[in-house]
Amino acid sequence: MLNIVLVEPEIPNNTGNIGRLCVGTGSRLHLIHPFGFQITDKNLKRSGLDYWVHLDWFEYQNVEEWIAKIPNLSRVFLFTSNTEKSYLKQEFQEGDWLVFGKESIGLSQEVLAKFENHLKIPISPLVRSYNLANSVAFAIGEAKRQIEL
Repeated sequence: MLNIVLVEPEIPNNTGNIGRLCVGTGSRLHLIHPFGFQITDKNLKRSGLDYWVHLDWFEYQNVEEWIAKIPNLSRVFLFTSNTEKSYLKQEFQEGDWLVFGKESIGLSQEVLAKFENHLKIPISPLVRSYNLANSVAFAIGEAKRQIEL
């Protein structure tokens, strides 16, 4: 099982779509407060469809509470545009933690400084960023491809 972590997600539709993706791939979703919405938000539920009840998920009040639950910090991978290493060069394993920041600014420098493994998703210079749900889909797809080989 992969662990997908959203730090301070802002858009309910993205989180709902990511929740559905987690159900479909057998991944666990970890949500770190503050959120830009309520878990009861109708947009979250609409995006997650009727799959949300099947989602294996946890929520944390802050990053420190989440970090305390991680058994092996070396298997935490933060996705950021502020690095050179492509996620396509990383060897993923079952149980890895794939971490994504909020839609507006990504992961804070404070969070990035807590971990060594920073990865980027290659992107054309014509595009500023990918949608958060698409970024998570890229990462899960590659990790699952490697794990299931």
